Amino acid sequence: MERLTIRGPAPPLTGRLRVPGDKSITHRAILLGALADGTTEIRGYLDAEDCWRTAAACRALGVGVEGWGSPLLRVHGKGLRGLREAEGILDAGNSGTTLRLLSGVLAAQPFLSILTGDASLTRRPMGRIIQPLRQMGANFWGRAGDQYPPLAIRGGPLRGIRHESPVASAQLKSALLLAGLYGDRPTTVVEPTPSRDHTERMLRGFGHPVEVAGRTVTVAPARGLAPLSVEVPGDFSSAAFFLVAACLVPGSRLTIAGVGLNPTRTGLLEVLQAMGAAVEIRDSREVCGEPVGDLAVTAGPLRGVSVEGALIPRLIDEIPILAVAAASAEGETEIRDAAELRVKESDRIAALAGELSRLGANVAERPDGLMIRGGRPLAGTCCSSRGDHRVAMALAVAALVARGETRIADSGCIRTSFPDFVSLLRTVAPVADPRVQSGDPDA
Repeated sequence: MERLTIRGPAPPLTGRLRVPGDKSITHRAILLGALADGTTEIRGYLDAEDCWRTAAACRALGVGVEGWGSPLLRVHGKGLRGLREAEGILDAGNSGTTLRLLSGVLAAQPFLSILTGDASLTRRPMGRIIQPLRQMGANFWGRAGDQYPPLAIRGGPLRGIRHESPVASAQLKSALLLAGLYGDRPTTVVEPTPSRDHTERMLRGFGHPVEVAGRTVTVAPARGLAPLSVEVPGDFSSAAFFLVAACLVPGSRLTIAGVGLNPTRTGLLEVLQAMGAAVEIRDSREVCGEPVGDLAVTAGPLRGVSVEGALIPRLIDEIPILAVAAASAEGETEIRDAAELRVKESDRIAALAGELSRLGANVAERPDGLMIRGGRPLAGTCCSSRGDHRVAMALAVAALVARGETRIADSGCIRTSFPDFVSLLRTVAPVADPRVQSGDPDA
């Protein structure tokens, strides 16, 4: 088992860094590239296990994917109807994005597909995507009453539908939009609040129109997709850990370059600014239809805030690191309407309450969120990621402001989304010591 050891408090974080490519955009670029007629070139993609799972699944379905690990990834698309039946089971690993988006594509294919994942992914409910895809005409089977992976999918001709989603979920919306490319009529998804819109933006880049009207997104059946040259911006969710770290560690002045600033993703930035954080956006620009900029951060005191409602879908992946910011802020921070955190890679509500409390934070678990009373000093201790990459990285940032040594067990999960996290952390704050340890991490 891998263990990450950090001795705090850290010296100021200074300099300039660039985080890896956006995970959500990388998944979509690979998958839409596989469905395009011709070769899609992808630069700046995220070279991490989650995205590799999408590339490996596409290869198993007959798509040529070349250059993984090099600066340029080439996806030789087979067209909307050129995929072939995989010879084995498609393994999404820890990637819910791979499993859900691929389900939307496979729902239309005239063959049998079996999708599975690791122990964490097979505990995550899939009923939200199965029900509407069945309504479109696909056949799905799964564990526990067809609710959990592994999933067996026999696709075929699909009907366009109008789906009123009970939650704002970009993965659910994207699965239905991808299936809608194969429908006999337009497919519409209505969300309670808008979720991240990378799929809509990228479909337009591949030459297919998408209609957006407030909370409603509609895609028409497609005849084909044109290949695209994609430049993937830096992942805001990865930048968030360094953004908060630079806010909290006294004396820090850090610039994070080339970060994607899609407004459906930057809820954390708005919350931090409401907390009093000194964050400036510089060199704003657009890259492949996505807004991009540099984030210049200066450390300073934060104050507690309330986070709820329509803001939650725009920062759902950043709540672990927001909880760390709240633990160091003055006053109370209450996070509500975030019950979805219960079914992420871990039960993130329970994980954050339990592990941050070990460090000395005052964190109370709520059914749909957290109550955090900030301002208490943190002290190094032994804690666990609980197999969740975002919990692991959030604990690492908390360790930067804790006094003494913090040991984070099961830190290898960080590689699923941010393989260079520890090395980047060491470039701006040389306090991290990754170690591989067998046996009891608390020994």
